[in-house]
Parts: sequence; structure tokens; C-alpha cells
Amino acid sequence: MALIFGLLIVTSAAAVAADIVAQGESPPATPPPAQSNPAPEPSAVVIDKQYAQGLLGKEVRSAANEDMGRVVDVIVDRSGGVRAAIIDFGGFLGVGSRKIAVDWSVLNFAAIADKRSVVMLALTRDQVKAAPEYKDGKPIVVLGAAGSLNPLPPLDPDQRPKE
Repeated sequence: MALIFGLLIVTSAAAVAADIVAQGESPPATPPPAQSNPAPEPSAVVIDKQYAQGLLGKEVRSAANEDMGRVVDVIVDRSGGVRAAIIDFGGFLGVGSRKIAVDWSVLNFAAIADKRSVVMLALTRDQVKAAPEYKDGKPIVVLGAAGSLNPLPPLDPDQRPKE
């Protein structure tokens, strides 16, 4: 009896499906997802080149007009504040050069007599030469003017990167 009842249900379901196909009807479609508000258009501002400039690759010179290298990177803290610039210092055509981290406050952005845009460094060549080399992924030693550097507060143990 259970077998007959099961066959009756299967046969009824097949008949209903065949009837829907024969009539050209399709099963009800799922409703489209609700439209969310489109993202707002981003704002934009035009900054004239006399007020701002790119920094990477800029020539760095000392107060005595010595060639100190070029800016190759910028270091920011956890809040996004600029802390230091990395200068590719010394060497000839990249051979024998070292990367040195210098505090942002010892940099001055100006044009020199021939109108080239350079970065002026308030440190001597000897001071920079004596500084330890910057190595990515290692603690950063930042060279600055005497007494001008403020260390960052220590990280909470939960914020320390996993090694």
C-alpha cells in the first residue's frame, strides 16, 4: 500500500511539471536583490605644481651643497604621520651606496639657484656617513638633529606583528 501511495505522489508531481512546460509557463523567478544606494562620487582637488611635488627620486643636498643622494622611500607611523625619508646615500651609480633613514624634520623642500627642485638636508655628509644603514623589515634607526626626535609609544602586546 505504501508503494502504491509513493507511486501516486511521483506520478502527480510529474504530471504537474509536464503541464507547466506544456503551457509555456516558467516557475516563478526569485525577486532581484534590493538596490543599495550607489557609492558617492569621490571628491577631487587640483593642486598646482608650485604647491606640491613628488618626492621619490628627488635629489638630496646638504647645506654645504654636497650631493647626499636621492629619496627612495618614506616611512610613516601607525597613524599615517610621516616620520622619516630613506635616502640612497653615497656610492657611485648605485655601487657602494647605503640607505639611511633621516628624520622628516631635517628636510627642507626648496628650489636652488638653477631652479631645480631638490630636498635640502640639515645634516652634514659626515653625520650621514656615520649613521647605521636602513634595512627593510628591521628596526629603523632614524637620524635627526640633536634632541629633535620623539620616539613612538610602545605597541600593546596584541598589536605586535606575528613572526
